[in-house]
Amino acid sequence: MSPTLSSPLKRISALDALRGFALLGIIVMHLLQHFGYGFVPATQEILHFPRLDAAIQWVGNNIVMGRFINIFAFLFGMSLFIQIDKAAKKGIDFRYRFVWRMILLMLFGLLCHSFYNVEIISVYAFFGLLLLALYRAKTWILVILSIVLLLGVPRVAQVHFHNQQVTAELGLSEQVVNTQPQTNRAQPEHLTNPSFINSAKFNYTERLAAKLNYQFGYIGRGYVTFALFILGLLVGRSRFLESANLNKKKLLYVFASFTAFTIAISTLQTLMPEQNIRIFFRADGVHLPWPLVLYQTLSDLSLVTYSGALASGFLALYYSNRFGRYLEVLSPYGRAALTNYIMQGVIGSILFAPWAFGYTFGSWGYFVLVMLGLLIYLVQWAFSYVWLKHYLYGPLEWLWRSGTYMSFQSFIIKQQK
Repeated sequence: MSPTLSSPLKRISALDALRGFALLGIIVMHLLQHFGYGFVPATQEILHFPRLDAAIQWVGNNIVMGRFINIFAFLFGMSLFIQIDKAAKKGIDFRYRFVWRMILLMLFGLLCHSFYNVEIISVYAFFGLLLLALYRAKTWILVILSIVLLLGVPRVAQVHFHNQQVTAELGLSEQVVNTQPQTNRAQPEHLTNPSFINSAKFNYTERLAAKLNYQFGYIGRGYVTFALFILGLLVGRSRFLESANLNKKKLLYVFASFTAFTIAISTLQTLMPEQNIRIFFRADGVHLPWPLVLYQTLSDLSLVTYSGALASGFLALYYSNRFGRYLEVLSPYGRAALTNYIMQGVIGSILFAPWAFGYTFGSWGYFVLVMLGLLIYLVQWAFSYVWLKHYLYGPLEWLWRSGTYMSFQSFIIKQQK
């Protein structure tokens, strides 16, 4: 019988706990963003607490947004390394199987896109395929590539060619930009005639195009995400987190370094004139100023270093004698990360979609929404904890694994007699 990876891999519990921590921030931010349905008009404002809502909005914008999803992306890149490395130790070439695994994930993500357009796993699947192609690349090449992406070199190239085109067409070096929102746009059909079908059509047309623009346009969020995938691969190669319990001081040094970089970059941003990044979303015929490009690059770097501080700080606490046992409780949530992430989106779409309860929950204040998010997270955690007492994988993890091997995988934990 040829060797397979159908048996479960030995997991690094700290990474599961960190993944659960990342998903806590993700559900909080998605609730504040109404899971992509923020444009559903509210019938009336209820359960609003102005001071608490303002505080929660500040926390969302300055502590949560963009930071926890960065940790999730980093862990995805590390997971790729762990899977292929574990297989190689068993004499198995898992790369071809991994390609099929990513294709399944992409199809699954595109299916989920019909519910909520802020899903990210279809994009992750694409980057997973790219990262697989770089799996055997030398470390110095991967380091340079990640630096190039984090510094926004693709954005610089795009803006350069865009400005050349604008100058050639208009004969201008600059143009005043109207940043006021358009008020004469016709209301989309999924709002005038709410239904799941109309909402899905909207998600697959306008919102899918907007997602691709956000990932690969002037904002270039996708380039940062792919850089984090590469960094996850590099940290996996270093084996640092496999022996992090023996490197507690190093974790503290990493935390201190990321914190210092975050403060320095944020301070530099405050010294710059205020910039309006919304210009990137309507750049047709507009000369894009270079200070805006620099500002966006600093924002990307600040988010990444902030995420690094959060992740390393979490791991330092996890491996401490005082806090580790408390943070370990997040591990079941992280072990069923795919199931919990997808269910976050399905629940969120039911809460905020115009064809469901969007006209009700869309009127709730930020503070109450976050409390609702914590309740959802707690229920999901309880389900994950009980489920994983009896099964090796979460429900969707098992389905994905079975699809990967094209056969139903055994996943019931056998009790020892």
